[in-house]
Amino acid sequence: MYMMKKTNILRQVLLIMVMAGMAVPTLAQRQFELRNSADGKSMLYVYLPNAVAATGKAVVCCPGGGYHGLSMQNEGTNWVPYFMDRGIAFILLKYRMPNGDPQIPIQDAQQAIRTVRDSAQAWHINPHDVGLMGFSAGGHLVSTVATHAMYTERPDFQILFYPVITMMNKTHQGSVDNFLGDKKEDEAWRKQYSNEMQVQRHITPPALIFSCNNDETVPPHTNSAAYYQALRKNHINATMYIFPDGYHGFGYRNTFAYHNEMKQLLDMWLKGIQPPKADAIRVACIGNSITAGSGLDLADVNAYPGQLQKMLGRDYYVKNYGVSGRTMLNKGDRPYMKELAWADCKLFQPQIAIIKLGTNDSKTINWKHKKEFESDMQGMIDELKALESKPEIYLAYPIKVWQNSWTISEKVVSEEIIPIINKVAKKNKLKVIDLHAVHESADQVLKDGVHPTKEGSKKMAEAVYKAIK
Repeated sequence: MYMMKKTNILRQVLLIMVMAGMAVPTLAQRQFELRNSADGKSMLYVYLPNAVAATGKAVVCCPGGGYHGLSMQNEGTNWVPYFMDRGIAFILLKYRMPNGDPQIPIQDAQQAIRTVRDSAQAWHINPHDVGLMGFSAGGHLVSTVATHAMYTERPDFQILFYPVITMMNKTHQGSVDNFLGDKKEDEAWRKQYSNEMQVQRHITPPALIFSCNNDETVPPHTNSAAYYQALRKNHINATMYIFPDGYHGFGYRNTFAYHNEMKQLLDMWLKGIQPPKADAIRVACIGNSITAGSGLDLADVNAYPGQLQKMLGRDYYVKNYGVSGRTMLNKGDRPYMKELAWADCKLFQPQIAIIKLGTNDSKTINWKHKKEFESDMQGMIDELKALESKPEIYLAYPIKVWQNSWTISEKVVSEEIIPIINKVAKKNKLKVIDLHAVHESADQVLKDGVHPTKEGSKKMAEAVYKAIK
């Protein structure tokens, strides 16, 4: 109790100083080193702000160097005062060079994320507010982890400075050579780590990108801009700034003409990230394109899970695990339980799970396997029940089909699938959310008669909110 009062008093003193226009000193910090690999060649240099000033945000930094060396000062330690002044934990990663084995630096970056989240309570960090920041080849490492890693090892946000993104044409060939080694001529490997091709909706985290127009080392139009376009195409929150000049490798140099502007832009972006609370109740929205937000711009925000997050606030952490075209049926043309999203969802360890599948199952090509719909749904429920988090499970009816596009059938949905959902819900003593009745007219769905509009998605979110609350 005494410490809480002391903390509040200090915060009030700092606030008074700011309002009075007085200079607020950089708050004290702790710093220490940790081994990040068994051989000790990968290290973490940890800088923690004073606990009073800590915002809960953390940034793991990956310096550049063409996968041949590391710019540990300009793209590393020089950033420490910036983050300490803002109450953000800063963890500088010394990652091992790949020497032709991409998994070596990838494993180091993923291990760093795990360490930070495992240490969240002791380091005064919100485990849902851990970002990766990378420069040049370090930016490639960040975007690789952001697009390839599973939930427990993936950052919540990414900050990229003049990043190498592609392993294809017009990129930094030295990074390609060092990263891929003898596989550098293998097109499949080059595509696998060309991260503009690996962005995944609702999986890849938001990004901030900085580059210079006259960067001849890592051309921005084939790297930064390509990544931005891929993120935006997949409705992921992305922001990009391309300065008129500055070439490559400006890092934290105050001789960079736009150094102060860069810091201001970074400040604004970081403040705009509003993570759930550290102890937020985790909600997984499992479904098909209707959950994913097909047809909606900025689906992360406008699909029903995004609108549900806004309604529930920071006490809840809502994740959209919708994947277009997927079926509950394991013999369907695109079974949901064979998707990365399903594996990622289970790693998320939800405390509440909303299952909304069945629309695509009603297609002629899929409903011929209808005898297995009940058992496949039971299988999904059983896997959720087996999770350590023991989630409260809700079964949601498919929304009404206003037009039988792609052989999706309203008759099958209402007369066959919904009764099966009721039967499974009764057997497992689960609550049901009637999303079939939320849309009062075809005006609340798109012209295809299947996918909800932004307003239609809001109606769905309201029904789920009411069920949860």
